[in-house]
Order: sequence, then structure tokens, then C-alpha cells
Amino acid sequence: MRAEIQNITQEIDTSLELLRQRLGWDTARHRLEEFNARVEDPNLWDDPAKAQKLMRERQALVDALSTHDTIQSELSDNVELIEMGEAEGDVAIVTEAETALRALGKRAAKKELEALLNGEADANDTFLEINAGAGGTESCDWANMLARMYVRWAEKRGYTVELQSEQSGDEAGIKSAAYKISGHNAYGWLKSESGVHRLVRISPFDSAAKRHTSFCSVWVYPVVDDDIEIEVNPSDIRIDTYRSSGAGGQHVNTTDSAVRITHHPTGIVVTSSEKSQHQNRDIAMKALKSRLYQMELDRRNAAINEAHDAKGDAGWGNQIRSYVLQPYQMVKDLRTLHETSDTKGVLDGDLDEFMAATLAMDVSGKSRAEAQGE
Repeated sequence: MRAEIQNITQEIDTSLELLRQRLGWDTARHRLEEFNARVEDPNLWDDPAKAQKLMRERQALVDALSTHDTIQSELSDNVELIEMGEAEGDVAIVTEAETALRALGKRAAKKELEALLNGEADANDTFLEINAGAGGTESCDWANMLARMYVRWAEKRGYTVELQSEQSGDEAGIKSAAYKISGHNAYGWLKSESGVHRLVRISPFDSAAKRHTSFCSVWVYPVVDDDIEIEVNPSDIRIDTYRSSGAGGQHVNTTDSAVRITHHPTGIVVTSSEKSQHQNRDIAMKALKSRLYQMELDRRNAAINEAHDAKGDAGWGNQIRSYVLQPYQMVKDLRTLHETSDTKGVLDGDLDEFMAATLAMDVSGKSRAEAQGE
């Protein structure tokens, strides 16, 4: 067997070992038996919220075990085919099995990384907020580009995207936008995007065609599950209603249905501008509880807290990632130093490699400064 294929095989074995560690391999099968026994309890659905949580946990374990066993089986099958092909001098079989093994190696590495998404809220849906920073119209246009980038990323993953609120820019783009992105591990993947994003390009709004630098801040926090209790004291909040801004014509909202909730102790402000005021109150309150829950997670998680503290204002010196379109093409993450010249692909939503690099860095325990130093 060629050295390259031996290395791929060893890498897959390493991924399988890490998957077993994450699963708690010695007790995984026993835990599944316990889940199955509890699922058969006729009184399970007396408490729907508890039952749904149990079913999600069980399915996650089933999926993880199935993933491990499938990779293990395909690895054994392809290694056997290569050995058999080499013994019989069948080049076609060897080539086919080696191709399959390379693809399996990539899949195993991806599954290994996904197994690292085991934080308290990683599996949850997420809220994503984008705010234009220093740069005026340029930054509003950049905010619009970021919104498109994240929506495309989410859609490629099969996630559901709901626009919660949006404020248009004075001349172009958007001043701010808030989305709810729903899907398994949505928060776990997107949490690494919190921070300031910097764009360098020739401005389409400058008749002199000069290069401009723009900034936007991105904030990501998990949607709180119904079974997580977050108490909000009514005396701590102010609820304002106002008229939503629309596209004009028949779409103009003629009632004060939009809702803004201000949480006085923390200064958090959340908004929602759907058609129904009742719906907006519900959405905004859920967003507020999610923000408060995120703050609690931050206090308990030093790594996340450090990342948010480092986010800073949307301006010079605080960016986590730079998107340079002129005078050269490069997107570079300043925490992991991961970079690519495929700027078009990134702006079209190809963000997985950047997210994976940050996730791996967080798990390895390297700080932002250490990563930059390397």
C-alpha cells in the first residue's frame, strides 16, 4: 500500500478514535438502550417539552453511532479492496478503492470536527445580527453583502432563514438586520462569526474610483429552548411600538405594529417588525431571553467571553476577519490566520473552512494572540 494511502488510513483511524472519545464509547451503547427504554414509556408524552428533548438527545446519539460505524465499515472495506487488488494486480480495483478512501478521509475529518460541537447551546437555532459600522454608505452596502453571504451559507446547509428586522441605509444597503437561522448546530457553527468584519475594495459609490475600507459588526447568540427558564422582570423592560418601514406602495405598514424592547439593567435592545404586533412581542421577548441567556453562557465560558470582549467597536483595530478585494484578492481570519484567495466563493457563502478553523482553535485551547503569533 502506497505511503499516501497509509497516511489517509491513519488519519481516518485518528478521526474514529476522537469520535469515540466524544461519544464516551464505553457507555454509548448502554446509554442508547436506556433512551430506547424511556421512549417506550407510555407516560413519556405527558410532558411534551421533556419528551421532545429526550427524542432529540436519543436521535443525536443514534446519528453519532451510525456515523462512526459507517466510517469504520467503509474504511475496512476499502483497505481490503486495495490489498486484494494489489495481490491480484488489478489496477482498476486499487484505483477505485483509493479514490473512495480519499473521499472517506475528508468525510471523517468533517464528522470529527462536527463532534466538537458539544457546547451547551451548540445544537440550538441561532439569532444573527449585522450592524454597519464606520464607513457610512460604504458600510451599509458592506452590511448588505454580509447579510447575503450568511443567508447563502445557511441555505447551502439546508437551514431555514427568517428575517426578524431590517433598517435600510440612507442611500444604499442596510444599517442593520437581524435573522433567525434554524437548523441542527446552527449556533455551534455560526458562533465563531461574532466580531468585526473589514472590507477593502474600490468603492462603487466613489466617482474617483478610490479604495475604501468599511466595517460591520456581527453578533451571534443562541435561540433559547423552551425548557430553559429565563426570568425577565417586567419592571426591567420598556416596550415601545412604532410604525414599520416597508418597501412602499401596497406593502407600507399603516399600523404601529413593530415592537422594540429595551432591557434597562443590561442596555440590550431587540426589535421585530412582522405584520402582527402580538407576534412581534413574542419574537422580541424570545430574542431578549436569548441575549440574556448568551450573557450567562459568556460568564460561564471564558473562551467565548474573551472573544466577545475582543470584538470591540466596528472600526479599525478590532476586526476578526478582513475581506480584501483590491489591490489583491484575499479573505483572512486574524484569529486562526486561515486565508483564501477565493473571495467570490466566500461572499457566496463558502464559510465552512473559516468556521472549522476557529472551532478547532477554540478546542485546542490556543488564544487569539497565540494564533496570531504563530
